Amino acid sequence: MLSGYRLMWMLVMFDLPVVEKSERKAATDFRNGLLDMGFEMSQFSVYVRFCTSPAQVETYCKRVECALPDGGKVNILQFTDKQYEHIVCFHGKSKQPDYKMPDQFGLF
Repeated sequence: MLSGYRLMWMLVMFDLPVVEKSERKAATDFRNGLLDMGFEMSQFSVYVRFCTSPAQVETYCKRVECALPDGGKVNILQFTDKQYEHIVCFHGKSKQPDYKMPDQFGLF
């Protein structure tokens, strides 16, 4: 049975060096790698992905770890779908409507 306490989200937040050309390329490759793994950009250095289980979160944590560039800081936050339900978003001073469930959920 699908439960909002079993369904998970991953949030990857990072600050990567981009002074040198090689650093910019590494940062771009990392961002593109996240997109290839099914993450969506929430903000420029914040990417989010829906997962169907804690085991899937662990799999993607390992994939992100393998894709890490040299330097910079990367944090991965994991939380349940129930916790994500309470997100409050603004665009400027305008409160945005609640998020809809991700398209991946439609597969079940």
